[in-house]
Amino acid sequence: MKNFKNIFLLVIVATIFSCSTKKDTLVSRKFHALTTKYNVLYNGNLAFNDGLKEINQNHKDNFWKQLLIEPITFEENKTILTTFSGNPTLEEKELTTFEKAEEKAVKAIQKHSMNFYGREKNTQIDEAYLLLGKSRYYTQRFIPAIEAFNYIIINYPYANVIDETRIWRAKTNIRLDNEKLAIESLKIVLANDKVSETIKEKAHTALAMAYLKTDSIQHVIDQLKLATQTHEDISQTARNLFVLGQIYVSENKKDSAAIVFQKLINFKKAPYKFKIHSTIQLARAASNDSVVSSLIPKFYTLIKDRENRKYRDILYYQAGSLEEERDSINKAIALYQKSVFAEGEDEYQKTFSYERLGNIFFNKADFVLAGTYYDSVLQISNNSTERRIRKIKRKYKGLAKLIRFENILKENDSILTLTSMSKEVRKTFFKNHIETLKEADKKRAQTQLENLTFGDSFGRTSSKQTAKKGKWYFYNPQSLSYGKAEFLKVWGNRPLVDNWRTSENQQISTSNNAIKPTEIIASKYEISAYLKTFPKSTIVVDSLKFGRNEALYQTGLIYKEQFKNAKLAIKRLERLLTFNPEKESVLPIHYHLYQLFKALKNQKAAIHKKIIIEQYPTSQYALIVQNKKAATQEEALTEVQEVYKEIFYLYKEHNYRDVVSQITEYVPTIPESNIIAKFELLKALAIGKYQQKEKYKKALEHVSLKYGNTEEGKRAKEIIKQLN
Repeated sequence: MKNFKNIFLLVIVATIFSCSTKKDTLVSRKFHALTTKYNVLYNGNLAFNDGLKEINQNHKDNFWKQLLIEPITFEENKTILTTFSGNPTLEEKELTTFEKAEEKAVKAIQKHSMNFYGREKNTQIDEAYLLLGKSRYYTQRFIPAIEAFNYIIINYPYANVIDETRIWRAKTNIRLDNEKLAIESLKIVLANDKVSETIKEKAHTALAMAYLKTDSIQHVIDQLKLATQTHEDISQTARNLFVLGQIYVSENKKDSAAIVFQKLINFKKAPYKFKIHSTIQLARAASNDSVVSSLIPKFYTLIKDRENRKYRDILYYQAGSLEEERDSINKAIALYQKSVFAEGEDEYQKTFSYERLGNIFFNKADFVLAGTYYDSVLQISNNSTERRIRKIKRKYKGLAKLIRFENILKENDSILTLTSMSKEVRKTFFKNHIETLKEADKKRAQTQLENLTFGDSFGRTSSKQTAKKGKWYFYNPQSLSYGKAEFLKVWGNRPLVDNWRTSENQQISTSNNAIKPTEIIASKYEISAYLKTFPKSTIVVDSLKFGRNEALYQTGLIYKEQFKNAKLAIKRLERLLTFNPEKESVLPIHYHLYQLFKALKNQKAAIHKKIIIEQYPTSQYALIVQNKKAATQEEALTEVQEVYKEIFYLYKEHNYRDVVSQITEYVPTIPESNIIAKFELLKALAIGKYQQKEKYKKALEHVSLKYGNTEEGKRAKEIIKQLN
């Protein structure tokens, strides 16, 4: 028995030694192939799949923009150019999932490769190199990844993974901006009629990615159609369909888009997020009133479905949009507000809800509330350079200025109205005001008493109150703005210190008189308190009148220039003329009224034109109203400057092709040479960002020769010198 054990051990040892990678035997080949496949590569593929799961979890699709065909977001400027060496190794460190996969691939190559006379005998080494390349692709090491893929293509031309390898190499070339090379490689794969449906689907998807980078939209559409004919990869098929629908929308092919989105809705196995967003896309494309009316109940049903809880923010928003489209404004407001406070992972979506609310209240001339909502958009979007956000930012800046002047106008008007009253009428007014305050305070106290529960004594809010509010106070911008205003009204601008309500901090400066908050609260029911603070000095009254007139003028200009609201602008400026404004502002007022009435084709324009010509014949305004060409040029110049700003923002966002195409189309329509020089230099700079050096120099030479005397021409010459 002992001899049998010794013989068995000797056989095992002999077998192990006979399995050396230096011996080309059947046993060695089978041993290393099995070890590579079921040990090293098995663990490597497990790590690789874990990495893919992490990517899918971390990648967030923005359905407000065109989705990426490949659901992965690479970091900008992180392409690693480390070359591949014969014996690849990784430093000892805490590895990521893809680095672990790469480590296993490297181990398989180093430990189990059986290369005899340039021919690999281990049938699993090509799989190891493929895993190596894919792992490097996902860690943005594109050059080393291509070298791994090339190694397979050169050394294993008949391997089972050859077509898949070509697809991965093409995708890597796309990431390196070698789209033409990628397209050629993928066409070679598709030229083979015997490739599997899975390979065809992947190849068509990769081709769509390549054509998208070259702006060949029709080719993208064709490839996505072919990619969605088979459903080998369900998730990718759904994504391809959605992207195809989005492209049709951008091309204004709404009928084709509707067919694609409906197909995706009917696609039973598709991920639910694509189905729900396809339903939303269909609603956005609806224009017929009857279609809109039929869709609204459907969205209310979707909102009630518990399965859609995480989509309620976007569902509320779309339902609000449909209600607004059929002029149910109050319902739309309620739905947009629910969208803002609904649970959801999409913070970007909330900017649209806030924007719609801001627009509604802006159109209602409730500028304070509109400004609050626009401010919420800017808070969420932070420092975004998106065109939509920039427009809101400009609108909010003008609105903030407008609100300030509107508040001054309201306050000064109120005080000046009181100064025009007799003493008896004034006392009656304050008496009625005090009664109103008492009634309001009484109702407020009664409401608080009704809402008190046993839990309130322990610092808890009543269930009734909680159900009504639903969200924390500081998440509600309207409540927050009101509370801040009330605090400042009572306490003033308090420093952040301990015991801020007591001791010397209790003094609040109001009209240079120190008044305690308790005195303010007690005295609000006394007529004498109001009469004491009433302005008596002529200087103070004149100051209030000046402030009112300035507010009228500024609000009139803001309505005219920024918000294009001729009705409100005329109302402010005409009212200002009734108050005998400062002499230097009379002429501009008449000029602005002339422009406003002229735009409305109102006969009053002739009245103001006559005043300008007769009373101010030598002024610049008189020359403008008599020379229509001069006025047109002045307006055109302002418009051109705005267009330049928009195109310049495109340049900052790295949309260089759009910059070149837009300038090429726009420049022939403007006559001012100094403005054209700015456009041409910007166009040349954009060309230099994505085209060859010679084309860049040629564009700069055009600017330097044609506009040599301008600052732009001189700048172009300097750049040419640097290039040379």
